[in-house]
Amino acid sequence: MERDEVSMRAANQSLRPPECPPPPLVDDHSLIADSLEQPEVFGEVFERHAAQMHRFLSRRLGDRADDLLGDLFVIAFESRAKYRAELADARPWLYGIATNLVRQHHRAEATRYRASARVPLTVVAADSSHEAVSSADAAALRPRLAEALAALKPADRDVLLLMAWGQLDQTEVASALAIPLGTVRSRLHRARQQLRPVLDDLQGALR
Repeated sequence: MERDEVSMRAANQSLRPPECPPPPLVDDHSLIADSLEQPEVFGEVFERHAAQMHRFLSRRLGDRADDLLGDLFVIAFESRAKYRAELADARPWLYGIATNLVRQHHRAEATRYRASARVPLTVVAADSSHEAVSSADAAALRPRLAEALAALKPADRDVLLLMAWGQLDQTEVASALAIPLGTVRSRLHRARQQLRPVLDDLQGALR
């Protein structure tokens, strides 16, 4: 396994959301297509993905997540006619909208991470928006990780967190952000290089 992949696994263990549910019997594209004639059907898309989208927004912008979740699904509903037919899973599309909303608050996001880096560890561990890592040594690295995330360029941070928190692969990230796959790879590489010292230490703590 390459060093970058090991480091990314360590980051995922520190910032990992709950496991995604199994794929539904009716895919998201079918629901969205049906909602063009029956708008109420779009409620099922909300039910499937709202909790996951809220977790993502909450991790990035804290209390602003409640308002942004509503904005996200209003935008999704109003733009559903443009949904790409080849996407059976709506997550990349929804994460793309969520990321665009987060970008409007990128300064607030960086400030949030820096504030997290200053919070005493006992408070961070008790905060439900920050899942405890698997060892005390790894937990001690959390302030460094929060500070490192704050220092990333917003575009690089978007790619990294869509993979670490959204659990999207590189192709799905490219779809979510409407950018070439090569751009995803270059942004991810820059983010990993910048985070490498803390990720290497975190990997060692999680062994």
